[in-house]
Amino acid sequence: MSDPLVSAALAARARAYAPYSRFAVGAALRCADGSLHAGCNVENAAYPEGSCAEAGAIAAMVLAAGAPEGRRIAELVVAGGGDAPCTPCGGCRQKIREFGRPETLLRIVDATGRERLRLTLAELLPHSFGPETLDGATPA
Repeated sequence: MSDPLVSAALAARARAYAPYSRFAVGAALRCADGSLHAGCNVENAAYPEGSCAEAGAIAAMVLAAGAPEGRRIAELVVAGGGDAPCTPCGGCRQKIREFGRPETLLRIVDATGRERLRLTLAELLPHSFGPETLDGATPA
């Protein structure tokens, strides 16, 4: 596959730990500085207390980030299965918002890498609450 972000999301999906739902998800993001980070969903016996693929990719980004550009999501790909597009859950939408901008591109692909949906963060999460909403707050 020639798209490194889609390839990373699919590779992450292949490593997902989803023994309970059997619904593997991978996510990969590209930061404003060009760095790529991926994550997969990880379930556990206290279902549904696992972690989402998007949260894993964001955690990897924060761990690796240096300059502020390394903590700004420019684009995110989510790879899921099934017939419907696998869009981020509500909690992950807010996590993406913390490090993204309204114009951040999200691409949802299926298990083969075929694009199912393309939208901006503003379209996915209209009228959002972000770090700049808090009076005087400065995000790290």
